[in-house]
Amino acid sequence: MIKSLLLALSLVGVAGPLRGQEIPRPSVPDQIKAPANEDVILVAHATGSQIYTCELTGGTYGWKLKAPDAELRDSQGAIIGHHFAGPTWKHNDGSEVSGNAVTKVDTPQPDSIPWLLVTAIAHSGNGALTRVTTIQRINTHGGQPPPAADCNASKQTNETKSAYTADYYFYAPEPVQPQ
Repeated sequence: MIKSLLLALSLVGVAGPLRGQEIPRPSVPDQIKAPANEDVILVAHATGSQIYTCELTGGTYGWKLKAPDAELRDSQGAIIGHHFAGPTWKHNDGSEVSGNAVTKVDTPQPDSIPWLLVTAIAHSGNGALTRVTTIQRINTHGGQPPPAADCNASKQTNETKSAYTADYYFYAPEPVQPQ
């Protein structure tokens, strides 16, 4: 799995694959598969934190996700963007996509945040993320909130960061071929 991920990442440039090359789709559960008419146009590895806030909801204290805060890197380790609240992904070229999670599946990695399928809802700028319609978060490690018992009246509104890594696959519809 790691070798195929590295191979997939090695095919990715800052703006996607070279003409004639395709980035392979990752093997994921059916619930989070991207639509069949979309191609992977970018893969980014995220390293950062999931930020949680201790909140009282319905008489019970618990940790609520506030936002992610992560660097996005290409296959050579160069920073190509940032992932933050929204959820939003911003590429160094100025393009940006925000989305809504539509479904999730448990990760095969214990104590890690779920894998997600996200649908794009907003774009800005012009570049690598302009055409993105679907995003997958997979290969997650870490990122879970602290134990619920650690959130109580004395810690209400406190924030905590939980380190995580993940791979993000960005999809766009297949380009229309001239006739």
